[in-house]
Amino acid sequence: MDTETIGEKDWSELQRNLEATIPVYDRINRFATLGQVSKWRRMVRDRLPRDGRVLEVGCGPGSFAEEFEGKELVCLDPIPEMLRVAEPRVNESRKLNGFSEAIFVEGKAEKLPFEDNSFDAVCSLFSFRDWYDKRKGLAQVYRVLKPGSSVVIVDPAKINKIHGFLGWLWMRTWVGSYAKIVCKQDDHPWKWLTKTYVHFGTTKDYTKMLEEVGFVNSRAKVIFPGMATIWQAEKPEKASKTKK
Repeated sequence: MDTETIGEKDWSELQRNLEATIPVYDRINRFATLGQVSKWRRMVRDRLPRDGRVLEVGCGPGSFAEEFEGKELVCLDPIPEMLRVAEPRVNESRKLNGFSEAIFVEGKAEKLPFEDNSFDAVCSLFSFRDWYDKRKGLAQVYRVLKPGSSVVIVDPAKINKIHGFLGWLWMRTWVGSYAKIVCKQDDHPWKWLTKTYVHFGTTKDYTKMLEEVGFVNSRAKVIFPGMATIWQAEKPEKASKTKK
């Protein structure tokens, strides 16, 4: 693993562990973030259009999508079981709120199965660090976004090495101990999520990567209490092809 890619063997093992998190995903996330995760999801929702077509890359079990208030929502994930769990959860909520059903698609960020310039916004919540190839995935996001539209990403990130060490310590001890109790096993799947955090880059690494892919106005905000970063950037109105 490095700040851009995850090896094929590691990625396959990561997917297996992510699937194992489904039954306790929300419970441990709330604990790990001191209850802040709901606020962070709301911050992302506030940055997305209600009237456009929105794509969530890495929807997981539907924790964000079930509360998204927008006309058109497409949820993508590489794990079939995540989609199976998310679809009834999300669409039941959308039906109650008067929105059309979300569309669920199996696929990877690095090979989005959508046409060019077909979305008004793309978001990714706590899955960006698990992408197989982050640069290639961002290039695909750029491709499917309409000119002038935004990508919004939230994930744990490091301001610097010291902050990264504290984050690792938090995940390994505080979150790891709780996950061990909840999962009732020593070799719990959150060990792999700690591993992806260790190899994840800094806030500035991905602000820069967004710009190198072709996005403009790339910016980042570390959100209280410093556990996560929200990145946002736009595809230019007169967009060129993605940079390699």
